[in-house]
Amino acid sequence: MSDRTDLVDVLARLSFLVQGTLSDLAAEHGLSLAQVRLGGILRDHEPTMNELGQHLGLDKSSVSGLVDRAERRGLVVRRPSTSDRRVVHVIITAEGRALAEQVGAAFADQVETLTANLTATDRRALVRAAGRILIT
Repeated sequence: MSDRTDLVDVLARLSFLVQGTLSDLAAEHGLSLAQVRLGGILRDHEPTMNELGQHLGLDKSSVSGLVDRAERRGLVVRRPSTSDRRVVHVIITAEGRALAEQVGAAFADQVETLTANLTATDRRALVRAAGRILIT
């Protein structure tokens, strides 16, 4: 195999492994993968609906449906902007934050297990290399 084929193969397999792990954790908590991503974004931000769409790569109607479902579960609330009444922010609730933190901690544990055979040097190199890919 060529270096290019090896790189494509390993990145694809790694992506499937990480996404599958996160999807399994989401399902264990009765969440979709998109809802897990939503919780992760809202832990640190109070975005507008438009900003959420950009973060998640979803169109307006998909974001509305996602937020509607999360709101029905008591995980988020919508709040009108104080500066522009046409703008709505999405805020995580205490219940939503607790669930996001629980799923995040479980995911961190899974990543720890998946990377257990890497040395500290290998982990640092992986973080640096992945960071450079994500910046582009």
